[in-house]
Amino acid sequence: MPCVVSCVAGNCRSLTLRWRRPLPCNSLQPHHHFLKDAFKTQQQQHKLSLCLSHTTTTTTTASAALPFDLSPPPIDHDLLDTVTVAGAKVSEDGIVETFDNDEEALDAVYNGVVVVDASHFGRIRVSGEDRIQFLHNQSTANFECLREGQGCDTVFVTPTARTIDIAHAWIMKNAIILVVSPLTRGSITEMLKKYIFFADKVEIEDITKQTCFFILVGPKSNQVMEGLNLNDLVGQPYGTHRHYSVNGMPITVGVGNVISEEGFSLLMSPAAAGSVWKTLLSQGAIPMGSNAWEKLRIFQGRPAPGKELTNEFNILEAGLWNSISLNKGCYKGQETISRLITYDGVKQRLWGLCLSAPAEPGSPITVDGKKVGKLTSYSSGRQGSEHFGLGYIKRQAASNGDSVIVGDSIVGTVVEVPFLARQSPLSKS
Repeated sequence: MPCVVSCVAGNCRSLTLRWRRPLPCNSLQPHHHFLKDAFKTQQQQHKLSLCLSHTTTTTTTASAALPFDLSPPPIDHDLLDTVTVAGAKVSEDGIVETFDNDEEALDAVYNGVVVVDASHFGRIRVSGEDRIQFLHNQSTANFECLREGQGCDTVFVTPTARTIDIAHAWIMKNAIILVVSPLTRGSITEMLKKYIFFADKVEIEDITKQTCFFILVGPKSNQVMEGLNLNDLVGQPYGTHRHYSVNGMPITVGVGNVISEEGFSLLMSPAAAGSVWKTLLSQGAIPMGSNAWEKLRIFQGRPAPGKELTNEFNILEAGLWNSISLNKGCYKGQETISRLITYDGVKQRLWGLCLSAPAEPGSPITVDGKKVGKLTSYSSGRQGSEHFGLGYIKRQAASNGDSVIVGDSIVGTVVEVPFLARQSPLSKS
């Protein structure tokens, strides 16, 4: 694969992953304190040496942990330089838009493995003694039942259960890391700070610029983990995460990602990002930019802020059942959610739509001339000849397999989408 060769040719460096049992994981802290204590224990380690070429050498030794320091500060543009050399088109905001391989990358999602630089997604660190109870009260998931090294999805909603965003959460020793959409990073940070009362021992920090975040998606993701000697993560529950070091720099690898329960997520120091990126490519991962990622999001049916997640729709209409707890007590939006379930009050739901032509988000969806919903997202298909969208439709108006009209005359077929099909509706009983 040319994209792999261009990234690794002439640059065969050693990438070292160090892993400890049991997990001495301190939580992520900004800049110099990033996982400060996680790599200072004197326990026996597994040392994995990976050469950034097609040759991989594995050795196992015991050694003491090296002191960890991020001085001088990480150079934020190292990764962008690396991907630009590999052919990436980068926006003015520093987002990798495309590698001019969108069709190849989308095909690899279903037949291979892709790696996405999702560093523009927000990372929020919630710390302090009351952090578990705080997030337990401010979002929909049951944080009190989770333990260090586990994770979950949770949803931030308004008091009337209107959707703000889905957050992917990792429970670490001294903090919880939340991965949120780029659009809501600032607003969620400020919202959480607003709800900290005087006696609460909680701190909220935006660590997005102090970290990088990669996503692995595709059926061969497990092979990549095995090639990196990270077999212990394969087959673990969604949200499970463990801590390693790359050339003395911290990296956290978790099961699943923001779009799928399969695959993996990688959180790391910017100083380690370039080496990790090249190593993933050398293991066969195909790079994917944000343009193809948005197509994938729509194909998978993952709701997004400003589109499917707005003040117009509640969490049950968005179908985010797996992120909701009904038995954890009072939390923001809980009364509305409970009432909707008790009285079967969900009037519409989110569907996928196979379309006969391009359609504009916001277009009305009609059945027999009556408006029954609204298109929220649209994307052309993998070869450009197909058209697909997401939209909310009234429950009694149409269901899986039915035909609707989008806009003036575009024919749409209602279909299930993978992300929403995995959700398991709850009942009050």
